[in-house]
Amino acid sequence: MSDSAGRAITRFLDGQQEAQTRFLAELVKCPSDNPPGDCTAHAGRAAKLLEELGFKVECHPVPDEAVKANGMVSATNLVIRKRFGDGPVIALNAHGDVVPPGSGWTRDPYGAEIIDGWMYGRGVAVSKSDFATYTWSLLALQQAGVPLGGTVELHFTYDEEAGGNIGPGFLMREGISKPDLVIGAGFSYAVVTAHNGCLHLEVQVDGKSAHAAMPYTGIDALEAANHLLSSLYAWRKTLTGRLSDVQGIGNPQLTVGLIKGGINTNVVPDRVSFRLDRRMIPEERTPEVEAELRAVIDGAAAAFPNARVTVRRILLVEPLAPLAKGRRLSELLAQHATRIMGESVGTKGVPLYTDAPHYSARGIPVVLYGAGPHTIEEANAHRADERLPLADLHRATKGVALTLLDLLRGA
Repeated sequence: MSDSAGRAITRFLDGQQEAQTRFLAELVKCPSDNPPGDCTAHAGRAAKLLEELGFKVECHPVPDEAVKANGMVSATNLVIRKRFGDGPVIALNAHGDVVPPGSGWTRDPYGAEIIDGWMYGRGVAVSKSDFATYTWSLLALQQAGVPLGGTVELHFTYDEEAGGNIGPGFLMREGISKPDLVIGAGFSYAVVTAHNGCLHLEVQVDGKSAHAAMPYTGIDALEAANHLLSSLYAWRKTLTGRLSDVQGIGNPQLTVGLIKGGINTNVVPDRVSFRLDRRMIPEERTPEVEAELRAVIDGAAAAFPNARVTVRRILLVEPLAPLAKGRRLSELLAQHATRIMGESVGTKGVPLYTDAPHYSARGIPVVLYGAGPHTIEEANAHRADERLPLADLHRATKGVALTLLDLLRGA
């Protein structure tokens, strides 16, 4: 590398790998499961670690009413700002809330154990890793030794698993930040410019309980719910014909992930509820998707007029689509990542959802890039034994830092 500023950044990061790894381990060891979403303690731990690195950390607690409306217990967003001069504001956003560990682990989910170069623990890949990626990218940028113009902000938020409404959404609504470009948490072998949206609905079926010896005196909520589910599963097959034009997205998906109900084995169920997940491709419009899904449910419910069916929206995340103003950011990230990762790194879409649309909905270009292996399956993301190759953490950090260098000196 002929560029002296780039060499200074690379040398600094090469000497900081152990410190960066220790920082990540401390974040993994502090639980921040969502649900239940009691995340203020983790934010406090992260803030202390960041202050020890010399940063001034802004803590923005989310009001209790908003937290509870979001289905959580507590949340505090962290913001760090480093102004180098006049120029664009570039925000780096990662979330500290994680899905609960679940069963099947062979390692302590909060142990941050390192085996053969991989760190294990819940959230180590999604996305506590990018607290470390972005923190050390900013630390490295301060070592560049050349004039820079612009500001880098770190947005560390705590409700991505619930849609981001009180994370990035809160920061945008309250005017706490107004970035020009955003890099959000991702993996190291692709720059993600588009992803699916997500709609969660809860369907509740109310009937009337009765003794199992005389079931005809009741209204069987489970029988009605079963008909609704069968209709939804049959309709799901039609989604395979709706293929996105964005590489990596595929077609829309429908999953029923939760179901509960009934009183006892010898009682006709009086209430059954289930929750469904509808993934929306970038070409879809969310009002039309929700209306269509509700129409399927209403049509099936008509077969059981004595049961009462109610539908409640739980979560809505808009799809992410690329914005033209973000092209240079994507190109720089892909260019540096290709050289550093040792293989071609391009742009693509993914069938997941993130909290990035809270930025893009305001016209702010956002792309996803950070620390992680080639696929979520390889990382065991949202599964037992979640893991991160530390080599990817260190290399991705260089890619982000060098991209920031180019953007802030107008290269």
